[in-house]
Amino acid sequence: MRSSNPVFSRRGFTRGSEYAGFGGQAAQGGAGTQGNPYGQAGNPYAQGGAGYQQAGAPYPPQGARNPYDQQPMSPEQLEQMYAGPSAGPAQTGRMTMDDVVMRTLMTLGVVVVGVLLGWFALPDSMGLAFGAAIVAFVLAMIQSFMGRPVPALVLGYAIFEGVFLGVLSEQYNEAWQGAPVQAVLGTMAVLAGTLFAYKTRIIRVTARYQRIGLAVAVGFVIAMVVNLLFAAFGNNNGLGLTTGPLAIVFCILGIALGAFFLSLDFKQIEDGIRYGAPRNESWLAAFGLTLSLVWIYLQMLRLIALLRD
Repeated sequence: MRSSNPVFSRRGFTRGSEYAGFGGQAAQGGAGTQGNPYGQAGNPYAQGGAGYQQAGAPYPPQGARNPYDQQPMSPEQLEQMYAGPSAGPAQTGRMTMDDVVMRTLMTLGVVVVGVLLGWFALPDSMGLAFGAAIVAFVLAMIQSFMGRPVPALVLGYAIFEGVFLGVLSEQYNEAWQGAPVQAVLGTMAVLAGTLFAYKTRIIRVTARYQRIGLAVAVGFVIAMVVNLLFAAFGNNNGLGLTTGPLAIVFCILGIALGAFFLSLDFKQIEDGIRYGAPRNESWLAAFGLTLSLVWIYLQMLRLIALLRD
């Protein structure tokens, strides 16, 4: 099953026996290959590969060439091999948690730069803000359907999205003093709470969990579209999702969906690191986290405005 987050819609959340991720199940004794896009040809530890020892089978498997069955090395060669540095992530080209953290901080930093630009240089420019939002959406869609991560697209999305958020936040701050700061704190709280729930396995990203979350997300989007249509053609409050108690419930549901997207992001990152995803995949992880956090911030900002109205 694919992730609802457009960043990972082409990265293969698969149906697993317990988790929906890169690896539906892990192979015995090493990295999983079923559902693992990185456990294919060229992975020496993939099942059936030259360096893999199948469960219950002699090493090496019959008919397979033993990669260690070569001419004996001299004592000098052995000493040089053992004295050399061990291969780390930089040498193997695999994604690490440090890569994800650094790329995410870089992307969010560019968003902050855009926010400052929109807040102080483009006040009362909602037309430009919506133009920046459209550009950010286009860049996000291009990156989502690309076969590989493109850092320029990720950072381009971040700067334009930041400009939109900066102008919008300045407008909210004029009407509800301090609302953007409260929204940022609320977003950080949702991020910390979701991460804690995921790490302690209170949240388990299973195929069933995904199906339920995606169904709710589809219903949420349909309700938003119908509400906009009703608001555009008569009733200013639409279906009652613009103001009032129902709008507050709707915002809380939107924040819960943002936490759902975050849990999918965490699972995708965990699986990518476990199964040896290429290092540049950390840009997609940063992109996905940024999308989810921006969504939560927007919902939180609207909720605060409704509660203080």
